[in-house]
Amino acid sequence: MEEPQRTHRTGPGTAREIGELIRGMSNSNVLWGAPRLHGELLKLGIEVSQATVAKYMVKRPKPPSQTWRTFLENHVKQLVYFIVVPTVSFRIRYVFLVLAHERRRVVHFNVTEHPTAEWTAEQLVQAFPWDTAPRYLLRDRDRIYGEASRIQAANMEIGEVLTAPRSPWQTPYVERLIGSLRRECQDHVIVMNESSLRRHVACHLDYYHSSRSHLALGKDSPDGRAVEPPELGRIVSVPKVGGLHHRYERSAA
Repeated sequence: MEEPQRTHRTGPGTAREIGELIRGMSNSNVLWGAPRLHGELLKLGIEVSQATVAKYMVKRPKPPSQTWRTFLENHVKQLVYFIVVPTVSFRIRYVFLVLAHERRRVVHFNVTEHPTAEWTAEQLVQAFPWDTAPRYLLRDRDRIYGEASRIQAANMEIGEVLTAPRSPWQTPYVERLIGSLRRECQDHVIVMNESSLRRHVACHLDYYHSSRSHLALGKDSPDGRAVEPPELGRIVSVPKVGGLHHRYERSAA
């Protein structure tokens, strides 16, 4: 259940007001770094540097982050990632994600306890209905992609591109997405069963698509967010993902 909205009294306009806003946003979003917070400020029409944001943020121990080597940029509009992610809820549950490169959008996800090649083949059909299948599909060499899924991909005229064994850097975008899903959601909630896992993933993806800023997208969200200039009113914080994150908007009320 989401928390009620909170209104910030500042415009902001002065350096002091901007500093207070940055500290307040940092306190409300303990998982955010300077780039994420800077992206929110840009959407509010506040032109400050990322270095200024880092200066005023609440200082916390910085956990190590893993970076991935990018590749296949020439095909960014044509390739789709297709990977299975194991998560734990007393038993193993498998989260299936299909990620489109161009805008970092998750075009389909599902959860199951017993993944099979037939189940995976059905996910392809659900992900790409009515002749919307991509030209290429990038996946790893997991045995879940059996004969049934390969036949389905061929029937849909999808060319499968297999990564090298034990080479996660060859799927950097989806690995980054999986890491974000774990760090920003799954590490902070208790997954009781398959249904609750599906709800948590859906809630996070709603925030991920409509609100979360991405460095690769010029600090925009996958669905796109318009910049709201100060003339539109005060800044309102809207809790997302059960209050783990917030979206900041302007309101005249």
